[in-house]
Amino acid sequence: MDISAGRIMATFAVTCILACYIFLIYRLMTRKSFYSKGFNVSLAALSVITAAIILAMQSNLVISLGMVGALSIIRFRTAIKDPMDLVFLFWSISVGIICGAGLYEVALLTCLVVTILLLVLENIPASKAPMMLVVNLADAGAEEEVLKLVKDASRFYKVKSRNISNAGMDMVVEVRVKEEGTFVKQVSEVPAVQAVSLIAHDGEVTF
Repeated sequence: MDISAGRIMATFAVTCILACYIFLIYRLMTRKSFYSKGFNVSLAALSVITAAIILAMQSNLVISLGMVGALSIIRFRTAIKDPMDLVFLFWSISVGIICGAGLYEVALLTCLVVTILLLVLENIPASKAPMMLVVNLADAGAEEEVLKLVKDASRFYKVKSRNISNAGMDMVVEVRVKEEGTFVKQVSEVPAVQAVSLIAHDGEVTF
C-alpha cells in the first residue's frame, strides 16, 4: 500500500505533538519523586519511532515481515523500577502504534483518558504508612509495659522482631500513631528502656 507524503507528514506531526504531551505529563507526575530526563526524552522519541515502524509495515509486506523478525530478537536489559514508568512506556508505544495506523482521534482520546485517570487516582489519599518502633530494653520483662503503651496509642501494631541477649532485649514493632513525639516520650519514660527510635517505613502500606 502506497502512503502519501501528506499522510506521513500528518502522522509525524500528530505523533510529535502527543509525544511532547506525554513528556509534559511525565514531568508533572514525577515532580515529587526521582525524575529521569533521559527516560522522559526516550518516551517522546519512542512514540515517533513506533509510528515510523507502523508506517513502514503498512507500506510493504516484505518490510513488515522483516520488522517482525528484527523486533522479535530485541531484548531490553534495563529494569523498570517504578511501575508508573512502565505505564508511561506502554502509553508512548501505544500512541505511536495508533498514530501510525492513522487513528489520530483515538490517539488523542487515549491521551486525554489516561491523563484524567492518572490525575484522579494520584490524588486519592492513601492510608498512612506505618512506622517502625525500635526499643532497646535493659530488662526483657518490660516488654509487656511497652506493648501496653503501644496498644493504647495505636489501633494496629505488630511485633516484627525480638532479639534477647545478656545486655537486654531489642524489639521492633510496626505501629501507626498520630502523636509521634508524645508517644516516643512515653515509651522512653519506661524505666527499663535504654533507647527508643521511631523510624519511617517506606514499604507496603498495611490497610
